[in-house]
Amino acid sequence: MPASSTPSSQLNTASVPNQSTRLPDHPPPSRPNRPKPNRAKLAYDIMMIVVISIDLLLISIDAILMSNFSSHVAEWLRISEALLWYQNNLHDPLRTAGGFFTIFLIAELLLRWAIAIKDNVYYRWFFFPFVHWYEVLGCFPQLRALRLFRAVIIGRRLYQLGYQVLPQPWINRIKFYIDLLLEELSDRVILTTIQNFRQQLTNPETHKSFIESTIARNRREIEAAVLSVLRTELVPKLQALTAASGGGSILAREMGGAIEEGLANTPELRRYLRMIPIAGSLIESQLQHVGHNIGENVVYALNKRLLDPERLDELMVAIASGIAQIDTDNSALDALVSSIIDDSLTEFEAQVKVQQWKHQDMLNL
Repeated sequence: MPASSTPSSQLNTASVPNQSTRLPDHPPPSRPNRPKPNRAKLAYDIMMIVVISIDLLLISIDAILMSNFSSHVAEWLRISEALLWYQNNLHDPLRTAGGFFTIFLIAELLLRWAIAIKDNVYYRWFFFPFVHWYEVLGCFPQLRALRLFRAVIIGRRLYQLGYQVLPQPWINRIKFYIDLLLEELSDRVILTTIQNFRQQLTNPETHKSFIESTIARNRREIEAAVLSVLRTELVPKLQALTAASGGGSILAREMGGAIEEGLANTPELRRYLRMIPIAGSLIESQLQHVGHNIGENVVYALNKRLLDPERLDELMVAIASGIAQIDTDNSALDALVSSIIDDSLTEFEAQVKVQQWKHQDMLNL
């Protein structure tokens, strides 16, 4: 019927993918999603970084030209009249312009504080000046250099959004010097800490307390380490030694011979046996042979029992447990631990003293 053939034909056509609508075998790689910056906020950040840069530039120029160093340089270059003209005519207007910049920054800070309170940006309304402490302190004329932090933070935010604020070589050099400073500071702290620790270990009471507490905290680890060494080193060597001696046959023959020789060298036994007529010498010979066999059988039995995997493992566990419970009041142990600690601190100190920044190509050393 036509009605029944239509669904099947649609099903068949739907099951075969169209060449034009077929998905690609390998989807295109996804690009990292960067947050789309707000244009108004972006323009505001750029404006603020320009304003702060101009303010800091004017402050730096004025501070340099008003210093005694500039006066000496001007006398040497014979431009003292130009410097005096600046100090008499441009210094006060620049200070006035700096005051306007300060007023603008204070008003901008208060406005952002009000917006943060309105939008509930922080948990409490008075958290804003503590979070932006460098901006609050930078409003004071004596601390205007802190405004540089604001410019740096704005530049970092623009860099994270994908805008190249500074040339990449500048950024690489700034990162290099920051890493250099942090590495030197951390090295000094670590070396001072190592030296203080060495001085503390020179005290016998502190040294003994350190060893006792260290061993007491790590008894389980010591037992596990010793047991692992015994299982991997001692057990195979015992089994190999037994196999090399023919399953203990050499030791068994030596033990049997020793018992036989002991019976032969016992004069009391020989005297009593010779008191027995006719059979005395025969009994003596058979008794020595039996003693030889007993010695061999004892050795074979001991090998079988002691070298049994389960019994041998129990023995290793007992040995490791005994070593872990070692008494810390031991001069040899104290000397060993002291040597290990000193060698470890020396190696660590030598590694810390290696200045990694010298191995970079930034300074071309």
